[in-house]
Amino acid sequence: MTTSHVKRAFKYRFYPTDAQAAELSRTFGCVRKVYNMALAARNEAWARQERINYNQSSAMLTAWKKTEELAYLNEVSSVPLQQALRHLQVAFTNFFGKRAKYPRFKSRKKSRKSAEYTTSAFRFWDGELRLAKMSESLRIAWSRPLPEGMSPSTVTVSQDAAGRWFVSLLCDDPSIKHLPTTNAAIGIDAGLDHLLTFSTGEKIANPRHERRDRVALAKAQRRLAKKAKDSVNRAKARRKVAKIHARIADRRRDTLHKITTRLVRDNQTLVIEDLTVRNMVKNRKLARAISDAAWSQFRSMLEYKAAWYGREVIAVDRWFPSSKLCSSCGALADEMPLSVRTWTCDCGTTHDRDVNAAKNLLAAGRAVTACGAGVRPQRSSPGGQSAMKQETSRREP
Repeated sequence: MTTSHVKRAFKYRFYPTDAQAAELSRTFGCVRKVYNMALAARNEAWARQERINYNQSSAMLTAWKKTEELAYLNEVSSVPLQQALRHLQVAFTNFFGKRAKYPRFKSRKKSRKSAEYTTSAFRFWDGELRLAKMSESLRIAWSRPLPEGMSPSTVTVSQDAAGRWFVSLLCDDPSIKHLPTTNAAIGIDAGLDHLLTFSTGEKIANPRHERRDRVALAKAQRRLAKKAKDSVNRAKARRKVAKIHARIADRRRDTLHKITTRLVRDNQTLVIEDLTVRNMVKNRKLARAISDAAWSQFRSMLEYKAAWYGREVIAVDRWFPSSKLCSSCGALADEMPLSVRTWTCDCGTTHDRDVNAAKNLLAAGRAVTACGAGVRPQRSSPGGQSAMKQETSRREP
């Protein structure tokens, strides 16, 4: 059985003391300040047609600490500040590699509050974690133990909008092994009436996590809108809204983890549709329902778990007419309105729309695996339009 050495993060909630919370909040502010100053310096250098690398940014940080105005940077651990510069360097590398947009300044109100510590800035022993500049260990709620003999190489401390504190331990996990190879394969069709439909005929109901808390969320948002700007009461109201959003996100993430883990364990090949969710959420009537379904998060989980356990995920082209194609005889229907949930082909086969689409996705994925065949539909003429545009459901959530 093949072992896959992967970097794996274990995230836990912890409860800091007042002194630890103050120290961490101060560190978050210093990290944001250093990042923004380094970005501003790079922007100014770029205007002069010069470029600043990480080593130059690090030298600038040393100089900033010696000034009277920025002497407070010495009060926090230097490691998170250096890590902020490394993150900025990675952001620029991704930008020049055309993998990301140009780096933006961090906002005090909107940006994620986090600080990253490497091995020189923390001590970890017997379930105890102590960060630099702190005299006490963090009170961590160990919801699950770290695998035996594993120690973190990087620790990231963060606070979400709901005020919850988290610590993420990045470890090299040698315990992840490829699962035994099987011949099982499954096609997966994403939707709104049902979250997922499989080629086996099984359907996963859409939990609609956001809808369950929609009334409470609307009430909290109305109260937030009435609070005076920058007031203490507004901050409290904003945190209540954030707690509801966090509860929704936690339930959604838990559901997707359970589904993706089961799919990866039971199947060797998993075939999905390459949906452009970014464009689909531009439909104002369906943006909320599509976002709540979290198709992108589902795909991300499926892909990294498949890589861990030696499975294969195939993404079929978004223009493939999975719903209009008869999975029995291969005939392509001329029209298939989204209101049609079952239809009968000329060959006499009656199809459930979603199950038929999942079967067609599976067949297309198998063609790719077997002979590298393409999964784009034939075009009427060279350079012509695709036989079918991506299916954007207009059904009410």
